[in-house]
Amino acid sequence: MNIIRAEHITKRFTAHTALDDVTVEIPQGSVYGLLGPNGAGKTTLIRIINRITMPDSGHVFFHDKEMTQDDVYRIGYLPEERGLYRKMKVGEQAIFLARLKGLSRHESLVRLKKWFNKFSIEDWWDKKVEDLSKGMAQKIQFIVTILHEPKLLIFDEPFSGFDPINANLLKEEILGLRDKGATVIFSTHNMSSVEEICDHITLINLSKNILSGNVDEIRHSHGNNIFTIQYRNAEKDLKEVLQNKCEILECSTDIMGQGLMKIHIENDSDIRPIISLANENSEIRSFTEIIPSMNDIFIRAVNGTL
Repeated sequence: MNIIRAEHITKRFTAHTALDDVTVEIPQGSVYGLLGPNGAGKTTLIRIINRITMPDSGHVFFHDKEMTQDDVYRIGYLPEERGLYRKMKVGEQAIFLARLKGLSRHESLVRLKKWFNKFSIEDWWDKKVEDLSKGMAQKIQFIVTILHEPKLLIFDEPFSGFDPINANLLKEEILGLRDKGATVIFSTHNMSSVEEICDHITLINLSKNILSGNVDEIRHSHGNNIFTIQYRNAEKDLKEVLQNKCEILECSTDIMGQGLMKIHIENDSDIRPIISLANENSEIRSFTEIIPSMNDIFIRAVNGTL
């Protein structure tokens, strides 16, 4: 079941087309990555889903019903442009923002104290926002975004400005929210984050959706039939045995007789015969397909070579 379905979204700004007939379907209970280079249209799509701006054409559906302004209150949105009132105290501002989401002062205080303790920032409650580092301010905004426990969370470049430790903390929290039933949409340039936490992605380039699907399925479907063979105790030179059956890209053997070979097999139907032939002439320790990373796929897709 999809929580969001955006159909044939087009948005133009003067002479610039930000989105050109883009369709995305976001499954409920998933972490969904919106990928693309700067200016591709990711943030525009996020703003349309949030009804901050309206499309020139197309429709957005929330739980299979056309989205209305009331649905926005069921969304937690953390924009890329961070915005906190610098002169206010952290706790005071957090309560103010939580109450805008419909929570009572008492409930806001209870939930905020819990999250401040979890993120080890309780000592910052009475400090002014202007005294916070960028990463600390982002923690505050992350907490306020999720505090009212919306079923749909949208983060625009959530890892920007975080050191590796805090970025990992945020990833764990995002996965925890998904496991509790929330759906998470986020845009990012961090491809390692995509592989670590995304279930599905859409890649937008030049205002168009050029690739969508399950992350694992995309990685496997865009492999190049390149494999590694680890072996030992070869009766013959395995390179000579296989050289007419496949393209040998690399081959090495250490002093202990352990061999490692990287090969390219043109046709899927040749994979099993090549495994059998290699096994007849050596002791196979592993035969592994090299799956491209999302970073490789991203670069190839944007360059038009996917």
